[in-house]
Amino acid sequence: MKQFAVAVAVVFATSAASAGAVLTPYHVVPQERPSSRAEQVVRGPVDVGARRSVLEVGMVDTVGGTTHDWQTNGPIYRLLVNSPEYGVHVAWMYSASTSTSHPDRNMRYNFYDFSTREWNRIDTNFMLSGISVFAERSGYGGLDADPGSGVAVVSGHLGYPLRIDVARDTAPGAGIFEYCSGSPELEGYSYPALAVDSAGRMHVHCMEYPFAEDNFCTRCSTWCNWTEPVAIYPPVPNAEYPDQNIAGSKVSDKVCVTWVYSRAGYHQHPGFYRISTDGGKTWGTPAQLDWPPAFSGDTLPSFHISSLFPFFDRNDELHIVAAVAPFLRDSNFIIPAEIWHWKPDTWDRIHRAECAPGNLQGLVGFNALYACRPSIGEGEGGELYAAWEQFDSSNYDPGTGLLRADIFTARSTDSGATWQTVQLTAGGNVSHRFPSVIDLSPTDTVTMGFPWVMYMVDQVAGFAQRGQGPVTRNPIVVQRPGHVGIEESGHEHASKPVPAVRSLVRHVLSLPGRMRAELLDISGRRVMDLEPGQNDVRHLAPGVYFLRSAESGRRMAVRKIVIQR
Repeated sequence: MKQFAVAVAVVFATSAASAGAVLTPYHVVPQERPSSRAEQVVRGPVDVGARRSVLEVGMVDTVGGTTHDWQTNGPIYRLLVNSPEYGVHVAWMYSASTSTSHPDRNMRYNFYDFSTREWNRIDTNFMLSGISVFAERSGYGGLDADPGSGVAVVSGHLGYPLRIDVARDTAPGAGIFEYCSGSPELEGYSYPALAVDSAGRMHVHCMEYPFAEDNFCTRCSTWCNWTEPVAIYPPVPNAEYPDQNIAGSKVSDKVCVTWVYSRAGYHQHPGFYRISTDGGKTWGTPAQLDWPPAFSGDTLPSFHISSLFPFFDRNDELHIVAAVAPFLRDSNFIIPAEIWHWKPDTWDRIHRAECAPGNLQGLVGFNALYACRPSIGEGEGGELYAAWEQFDSSNYDPGTGLLRADIFTARSTDSGATWQTVQLTAGGNVSHRFPSVIDLSPTDTVTMGFPWVMYMVDQVAGFAQRGQGPVTRNPIVVQRPGHVGIEESGHEHASKPVPAVRSLVRHVLSLPGRMRAELLDISGRRVMDLEPGQNDVRHLAPGVYFLRSAESGRRMAVRKIVIQR
């Protein structure tokens, strides 16, 4: 292990020098500043047909889009939430502007309604799908749902100087939000990780702004009645960067906050957690996580800035997933990277990502490991699911020289002791980034060993805000294992999953394998028989259609297709 880590350092230094580039800093935060509303905002048709995303399993729904490809700085927050009696909520950071200052930046929201089995707000131009949450420029927030009412709650920081705002929907999926704007307790804070506990109390784990050496947590026991934020840990000299996260139990009054003590320069970065058992009224003593038994010899484990992600399961047991990096001879490395699962007093390795140093074709970019940003949820049978982004050593973007990433998930049926990995995407000329796994796998899907996951399909690897390529229009997608089909008798059932077919189609609709299907218009009228392989659909009018494929006997699998010019 010692020789491997040293070799990696040599490869990266050599590749950066040969490209005339400078090695990227370990921690980078985007500059928050006022921006002009007069800058160009993109509206109208969007063409991403030249870019190809390859699915390994399941199916993908395109729920929205964004030009803001820097979706989070540190760990991923919860952005995909199931309200079992109503539907699935999804949120992301949105912009349609071609300016790197993103004057129209906002938190955006969409909802999958279990009663209709459709996303509420889908447009043929995916950039117009979903609905903006806040009335002014905002971002870097999280999502949760009230377990009683099923309504979505979305956080974000906004304004200048920054302040936190929290929005609550008026009904599940309605998209009509009420706000806590103007609450003095939320002024002067930023990067609000969000959790809602079993009683519907809202909690945010945030930082002071400008960036301070500590972080805070505040709670709202009744709507818009916020407490004064309390420091989660004493100020730490030379600490930097928002790497906090939070989880609320849906069956008790427990709340857990996590953070990484990440300092400027090269250090072995420890991770911490702190628990409240009374809905955020009081907090227990901060506890440092034991080091996982990662690596060996002189190579020590270090928690990365893209850690940590906490989660309470339906038995009220706390789980934390972490991205772990090698620390050797006073230096931090990005490869090999490991994803680990913790529950009290136990570490279990989920996944190890590595490659031979000579095979690395590029860098991973800012604030990333070779495998990083894990999140965790559970299934209806009590199984655990994790998701993360992982870079491909041989798939690099020729324009930026950065590696492209894919999405991986893992499943455990023994409370985290062992894990089986599934790769959801595989290459293509796009980068799959910032996955957030659903908290509870919906009951109306067929289990294929992976859960619902949302992520961004970045058209160019790298962050446009940092000059790594142009501003691009990037789909926000939810990949899921199955689909609710309809029998000819009209009775609903959980059908076998439909093979991967693009939700958005231009000119050619491709069917995998030996699949045959019918294409129906919105009225249910058959307009075309589809054969395996490529089917020319240029003669059809743009709009919403439905693909119906015979699976076995009388069962039919149905999914929506949007045909674009």
